[in-house]
Amino acid sequence: MLKRIFLSITVLFSIVASNFAQNRIGQNFNAITTGVPFLTISPDARSGALGDAGVASSPDANSIHWNPAKYAFIEEDVTLNLSYVPWLRNLVKDINFQSISGSYKLSKNQALAASLMYFSLGEMDFTDKAGTVVVPNARPNEFSFDLAYALKLSKNMSGGIAVRYIHSNLTGGFAQAGSSPTKAGNAVAADISYFFTKDMKLEDKTGTFNFGFNISNLGNKISYSADNAYNDFLPANLRVGASYKLNLDEYNSITAMLDINKLLVPTPPIYGPDTTDTGEKIMHGKSDDVSVPVGIFQSFGDAPGGFQEEMHELMYSAGIEYWYVNQFAIRAGYFDEHGTKGNRKYFTMGIGVKLNVLNFDFAYVVPTAGRQNPLANTLRFTLGFNLKSLANKKTTKKKS
Repeated sequence: MLKRIFLSITVLFSIVASNFAQNRIGQNFNAITTGVPFLTISPDARSGALGDAGVASSPDANSIHWNPAKYAFIEEDVTLNLSYVPWLRNLVKDINFQSISGSYKLSKNQALAASLMYFSLGEMDFTDKAGTVVVPNARPNEFSFDLAYALKLSKNMSGGIAVRYIHSNLTGGFAQAGSSPTKAGNAVAADISYFFTKDMKLEDKTGTFNFGFNISNLGNKISYSADNAYNDFLPANLRVGASYKLNLDEYNSITAMLDINKLLVPTPPIYGPDTTDTGEKIMHGKSDDVSVPVGIFQSFGDAPGGFQEEMHELMYSAGIEYWYVNQFAIRAGYFDEHGTKGNRKYFTMGIGVKLNVLNFDFAYVVPTAGRQNPLANTLRFTLGFNLKSLANKKTTKKKS
């Protein structure tokens, strides 16, 4: 009972929109669910406008989410970004996602970064089995705090690591009568990342090729039951991608990028009746009741539908970014997830404005799967600051 409650809450307020895939003829819906799915939400408007692509885009203050290794090549000495996302407004009006992230260049070859993400699930009433309100006006919430370090390994390569503390309070200690007591879930995770960048000409045009990967959210399982009877995997994820920026002329440039994602979490098996007793047994696939290390390696070959289903678990993000004099950007992208694995399919678009010390980015989601898709009308806003430029500007004014 307790397990079903937690899964219902996280799935309802997460990115998995399963109701748009269950009616697909001839296909079995078998999405992978995890704890704290808010960790997979794009926190910033720039990548949100690029179809959620970002592992190989140019470095910025939000690189800690996409690829911490990029910070070693960031141009700004000190950055700070604030982002706000009204989330799933087609379902609930008061869910929102907020984040703050920033970076600091220690030297020409290394950088530090930090971020805080906060996910509010809005206001709700907890009821007992009879529907009587037991805890009114509860406000479930989750947050994560990250620290990252990036180091140049050579002229063109860098590596990065990040550590993350995760706190998820979905119930406020509430428990149904006769069920196990609940608690807030806590977990610690880490990321390992790599980034490669090199100037490459295309005919007579100059350009830059980037490649990167990030293995994120490697950590312990998270539990919401006081006796730790139920544990959920974190959304461990492998993200690989590449981009190419083409300088059209002195004032115009365009960048194309592609990310491929795979959750490093076991696929749920298909159960059937066990003729030896009244229970069930696994008919296809493998047990997902395994340790985290086993689950990571098992995730590459445990889908009940074999290799075809494994390929269905890949998610694709493609984006195009156009810059004019490196001050005004127009962005577009597309995200694709197979119909049996969540069916998130949407176009994205947005703009960006970069001034001397201030940046502003905006993104909008246009879903293509289902008329009442909960991702419809999703907006993202990001405000960024180049604090080093601001300090230099103040110093110049004082001298004058």
